[in-house]
Amino acid sequence: MPHPFDAAAVRAWCALALEALGRAREEIDAINVYPVADGDTGTNLYLTVESAGRAVEAVFEAHATAGPDARPGLSEAVRAMAHGALIGARGNSGTILAQLLRGMAEVLTDDGDESDGSHLLGRALRRAADSAYEGVARPVEGTVLTVAAAAAGAAARTEGGAAAVARAAHAAARTALEATPCQLEALGEAGVVDAGGRGLVEVLGALVAALEGGAAPAGRPVRAPRAARPVGACPAEAAPGTAPGTGPAYEVIYLLEADDAAVARLRARLDALGESLVVVGGDGLWNVHVHVDDAGAAVEAGVDAGRPYRIRVTHFGAAAEERPRVPERVQRAVVAVVPGEGLAALCAEAGATVVPVRPGEPPASGELVEAVRRAHAREVVLLPNDPDLRHTAAAAAEQARAEGVRVALIPTRSPVQGVAALAVHEPGRRFDEDVVAMTSAAGATRYAELTVAESRSWTMAGVCQAGDVLGLIDGDVAVIGADLAATAATVLDRMLAAGGELVTLVVADDAPAGFAEGLERHVRGGHLAVDTVVYRGGRQSAPLLIGVE
Repeated sequence: MPHPFDAAAVRAWCALALEALGRAREEIDAINVYPVADGDTGTNLYLTVESAGRAVEAVFEAHATAGPDARPGLSEAVRAMAHGALIGARGNSGTILAQLLRGMAEVLTDDGDESDGSHLLGRALRRAADSAYEGVARPVEGTVLTVAAAAAGAAARTEGGAAAVARAAHAAARTALEATPCQLEALGEAGVVDAGGRGLVEVLGALVAALEGGAAPAGRPVRAPRAARPVGACPAEAAPGTAPGTGPAYEVIYLLEADDAAVARLRARLDALGESLVVVGGDGLWNVHVHVDDAGAAVEAGVDAGRPYRIRVTHFGAAAEERPRVPERVQRAVVAVVPGEGLAALCAEAGATVVPVRPGEPPASGELVEAVRRAHAREVVLLPNDPDLRHTAAAAAEQARAEGVRVALIPTRSPVQGVAALAVHEPGRRFDEDVVAMTSAAGATRYAELTVAESRSWTMAGVCQAGDVLGLIDGDVAVIGADLAATAATVLDRMLAAGGELVTLVVADDAPAGFAEGLERHVRGGHLAVDTVVYRGGRQSAPLLIGVE
């Protein structure tokens, strides 16, 4: 029985799309030949939708606190889905998908929460396709853009409820996908359809399932026999486009906080630097994707435009010409979830594959699985460094094991425990021995952090007021103070009262001047046999992390 196009349908859409992309991920990765044959489109789309789904779930959870019957409206759910996709977008196709969802959200927000089907969904899909074309500096036909435009056109011509519109959009997208090898020479030569378009077909199929209450329609085969679709058989009006050449060496992606005028200048600057430029978003937050030879210049352009963060640089190597031979796996690697650029750099220098975390945005399981894949090792030690990530890390470990990787999950509860574990990591010894040594080092490290209370509340140390400095030891509030330095000193004294040989201080960028030096003097003055090491953590949610070994 058809369902209305409401927030519950958006929630189901996210879940079904993630399932569909999970099943099709490897197939989509395998046909990724344009614009660069780097074999990651399916994975990127999966991670983008996973981030979108987490944002929608967060909205539902927030409303649930108001009562069992409280639910978000359609516009709020779609805005959350679009925002989640924007901040979690990966690769060229993931970035375009984020803009498609943002385009839908613009229409749904303007029209409120009506759910009349044809009028609302049809216009939303039209705006989605238009905004995606606007976000790409040099649109190319035969890609996900073409598939999105076909879906939007069919939706606009269809009358009826939302389910009928979604069904028509999905059918048109499948037909357009089959034609992509005739529109883009790289696809025709490889005998495949566009990978990004294939992923969009899965996402639209999930929308049909969410609105009809059934299973998502099966996708088309991803590889067509070359004899069945020779390039010469394409209609004259659909002559193949130019295949990509060798192409730039790097893919650069980052989130950017900037105003519209600065982003307009950034588009022009990046367009001159490279290709495959996609800049999507709005309202001060943007996702920037570009392929360049000078990665530093692309990042510098972002710095000049505003505040870039979550910067990812990927070296294509020979992928633009042909997929390189898969290198031999290393024997062992460590994957660590780390807040702040300072600790991330420290762990990377120690040989870990780092999953950076921005305050308030914990990684999804798919991001951890992707990090395990990047490590390219037979054996992986996973350090979540946060008690709230235990289930996420466990799910990622299970997925990696299913892919043939031996994974040991050490339940580190703080980044300082992760640093202690990484310090004793020895790739040359037996895996079990290495895991035991790292687990012992983490377990022998007591951890604490300082934070600032946001509201009046009860704690293990008494009642705190908004603005109070809280000292948490091993996860529980142990000290309530008014001054950051004084509270930190009290926390250190309490921890060292039980003994200790080494104090690790991880200080945030926004900590007061002289803060770390004052704590070092405090430790030297009261605990002569204790050494202190200080790291600059960068942008992290806690102004201070403490470890005592």
